[in-house]
Amino acid sequence: MFSGVFQSTTVPILEQVVNFGQARHTMLAGNLANLHTPGYQARDLSVEEFQTRLKEAIAARDQRSATQSPGDLTTDWTELAAAAAENPKGILYHDQSQDAVELQVTEMVKNQLQHNLALTILTSQFRLLQSAISERV
Repeated sequence: MFSGVFQSTTVPILEQVVNFGQARHTMLAGNLANLHTPGYQARDLSVEEFQTRLKEAIAARDQRSATQSPGDLTTDWTELAAAAAENPKGILYHDQSQDAVELQVTEMVKNQLQHNLALTILTSQFRLLQSAISERV
């Protein structure tokens, strides 16, 4: 009963944005932790790939909801993480290092802002749902 209520809203979409932000933050933090490790190459999850997959999942959900019950938007990020491990991102210097502290910190800040925005919107939607249930305005 409740799954249909949640699946027809933006709650599953925001959940995926939060999950992606968390997975990406873990990867970016690992890049900072290994910044001076010889031979380490920085990795990152593709934001563009995430956005493309999320758009496809939303379109499929909307198409299904017109004919039947809404589907699930749950995604496993291990495939994107594996692709990131195979395709390191960044500038590789002559000593095979990627000393780009500024780049890593900038990406972490952008990721944190996106994550916090999704959490704020999600919290707001839950408050609206709670007030609707309790019949308060």
